[in-house]
Amino acid sequence: MDKEALRDLLRERRALIAPEDHGLLRPSRQGRRAPGLSQSQVDQLLHRTHGTYNRLETGSWPNPPEDLLRDVARLFRFSEHEWTSLWLFAVHRDPPHPLHPRSGTEVPPAWQDVIDGISHMAYINDQSWRVLAHNEAFAEMFPRGEVPGNTMRWMALDPEARSVLTGWRDHWVPMILPQVRAAVAALPHDETLAALEADILADPVVGPLYEAGGRAYVHPDGDERPLHHALKGPGWVSLCGAQPLASPRARLMVLIFRPGEHSGPTAGRPMLYAR
Repeated sequence: MDKEALRDLLRERRALIAPEDHGLLRPSRQGRRAPGLSQSQVDQLLHRTHGTYNRLETGSWPNPPEDLLRDVARLFRFSEHEWTSLWLFAVHRDPPHPLHPRSGTEVPPAWQDVIDGISHMAYINDQSWRVLAHNEAFAEMFPRGEVPGNTMRWMALDPEARSVLTGWRDHWVPMILPQVRAAVAALPHDETLAALEADILADPVVGPLYEAGGRAYVHPDGDERPLHHALKGPGWVSLCGAQPLASPRARLMVLIFRPGEHSGPTAGRPMLYAR
């Protein structure tokens, strides 16, 4: 626990919350009005026993519970950056879940500029695989030149995918279906994912494969798979995945295409590391 950083973060954000906005009086300090909520007012608003918040702000609570951290973060109107900092300072690890319901469903508009500046096929999907942004190179991969609204739904259920994704049953399905299972487990209340899973289960081809289970697999970063590009013909793609830090569970995907019947020159290359 980094007590000093934790105290500074919480004290600074607490001072920005007006008691009047919550029907409370502004506390007095040495004959003058003190900024923000008092520690006891935080306990009152969070329906906690007296002294609970003081233990957190002073760093006197090793491993504070997730529900307390979340309640404090929401009361103090934390951003995702501040939410992550709270966890790092309090328990020395990243938060298990994003703070805000819309995190993972949207990204800042500058990401479209990033996507447009990438020469390889590139797109960003949200936590449910809905496409948020893509470049023209990615659109050219599809026979009709149209990017699907949801990449996972297209890969799993669209007949077109079974000709574009070479070796669809052997090279793609064993990887994409475990990703759906993992996402549904992580986000059980996501309606888009629930509908996708229901349609997969109802499909006569992928339904039995999904029910059969398989390997543990949560992301495709680093994979190489065969693909038939609509304009460039048969080849292989290296899949590179990254996460926009301001939007947990959203994902940037870059597909590096190399024509030919065999995997590209990245196979067997050493990992990159600092020298």
